[in-house]
Amino acid sequence: MDRLANTVRPYAWGSTTAIPELLGTAPTGEPQAEMWMGAHPGAPSRTERGPLNEVIDADPVRELGERAVGKFGPRLPFLLKLLAAGAPLSLQVHPDLDQARAGFAAEEAAGVPIDAPHRTYRDANHKPEMICALTPFEGFCGFRDPAEAADVLAALGVDSLKPYVDLLHAHPEEAALREVLTALLTADPAEMAHTVTEAAAAAERLGGAHAPYAVLAHHYPGDPGVLAAMLLHHVVLQPGEGLYLGAGVPHAYLSGLGVEIMANSDNVLRCGLTPKHIDVPELLRIVRFEPAEPGVLRPEASATGEEVYETPIDEFRLSRFVRAEGATPTDITAPTPQILLAVAGRPKAGELTLAPGESVFVPAGETTELSGAGTVFRATVVA
Repeated sequence: MDRLANTVRPYAWGSTTAIPELLGTAPTGEPQAEMWMGAHPGAPSRTERGPLNEVIDADPVRELGERAVGKFGPRLPFLLKLLAAGAPLSLQVHPDLDQARAGFAAEEAAGVPIDAPHRTYRDANHKPEMICALTPFEGFCGFRDPAEAADVLAALGVDSLKPYVDLLHAHPEEAALREVLTALLTADPAEMAHTVTEAAAAAERLGGAHAPYAVLAHHYPGDPGVLAAMLLHHVVLQPGEGLYLGAGVPHAYLSGLGVEIMANSDNVLRCGLTPKHIDVPELLRIVRFEPAEPGVLRPEASATGEEVYETPIDEFRLSRFVRAEGATPTDITAPTPQILLAVAGRPKAGELTLAPGESVFVPAGETTELSGAGTVFRATVVA
């Protein structure tokens, strides 16, 4: 197996302290948003054998196993991250696989440069993802019932929000949500900025359930995404709880540290809370305007002590082991590739001791045993 050296991405929304505290290192004063573990060409993990993407490219079957290569091709199909939000991330959705393939092909045919700021599809893959909280983790996910969203807006007492409140009481529900989001994203920017400013001031006065919207407006003054977030469920995960985000589900993370896993893609369509490009027509085509409760996941324990976060896709499978002092070693040998990440204690993977924040890549079929005390996340695939 290979001990991994991983890149930390300094995105502006990142916490300056959460990842250093986990790693036991001194903060640099700069934001440290995401630590990437995997073979994504944008920031591949490094091993003594070279960058992980090049190691896999040299012999995909040996590293990934025949089953994974046969199902997903000669690449690691997931990306594992530590994500530390110190400020709100953009409000966004991801396409499904067919949408991603079609969108990527269309932009390629149109000759849009892959790194162009107005490019929407960076690859031809979908991006289902899951976050598992290591600290209390706050965000927004999935549409509320429109009548509930109407109540949130009405409570602010802002006259310019009344038309949206009326729309949210219309039927069918999906059409009401579509109309309101479309109106928010296509309104006159100056008028919308004024409405958001009034709404944010009211949210700050009200506090309580409205307080998160004042936080959003502090970071993104005048942004229509502040109002769009009011259409969504506000979610607070406790440590150990997870949230799965499928295609077309609008979401935004607000604060907290977590382990994130996703299909190996960079396709994001933004709805707001960002200075980046927003492709409104494509966004409205991708969003699923379906009210639904967020499906908070709690891991299901097996006889081996492995606690699995069940999700409906095969590109990744995330689980954890919470090991006590003196526990019997656990054989986790698998015919698929694995990345193991320690987040507490000093457990051992084979002969390698892992401090919090340290990780290893285990090639398919390599005999592997977990021992020692601590908490380890295990990322692999279903193949």
